[in-house]
Amino acid sequence: MKVFVIFCLLFAFVFLNFAESYAQCAMCRASVSSSVSENGNLAKNLNTGILYLAAMPYLLIATLAWLWYRHSKKRHESFHISSKFSQS
Repeated sequence: MKVFVIFCLLFAFVFLNFAESYAQCAMCRASVSSSVSENGNLAKNLNTGILYLAAMPYLLIATLAWLWYRHSKKRHESFHISSKFSQS
């Protein structure tokens, strides 16, 4: 029950602050628009940051999947080794 209450509070906190975080997009867009007319360096850096933030969840999931596969493979091999000894 305690976990459920904490989850609900966290969920409410995230969605109640959504309006403020959404407002930041307009500010970034205005900043990038003015920067593009000058030299475009800010726009390139912002795009690099967006790609970095977008890639992190995929890298995390890929790393966890690789670790799970490696652990599963070791467990599978140890099962076959122990079953060969028990059959003799």
